[in-house]
Amino acid sequence: MDTITYAMGQTGTTGAAEGGTSGLMSMFLPLIIIFFIFWLLLIRPQQKRVKKHQEFISNLKKGDEVITSSGIFGKITGIADNAITIEISEGVKIKVEKGHISGYAASGQAASGEKIGDTGKQ
Repeated sequence: MDTITYAMGQTGTTGAAEGGTSGLMSMFLPLIIIFFIFWLLLIRPQQKRVKKHQEFISNLKKGDEVITSSGIFGKITGIADNAITIEISEGVKIKVEKGHISGYAASGQAASGEKIGDTGKQ
């Protein structure tokens, strides 16, 4: 029994008497810090993008020229609860789920504020 406690670096006294809670805290502190950094760099910006896109979707109206996430350009002719009717050519209308509208087509701005189709090549 003494060899196991010696190998683990413990003495015969209990861990609580030597400050076992501080050892536990020092063990979880790096995990908490890593989670906070993960939240700050990944989760928070994604939540902001989602909120901005939802605001964009709620402000759509008939006549807006939009682009879908699949790259289809068109003009909004009808808005339902979860779907938007887009006229992509004269007499050709398609229904698209609201979440798949990625931005305005006329201004070249995406819902996130990024330029659409700008690759920098001339």
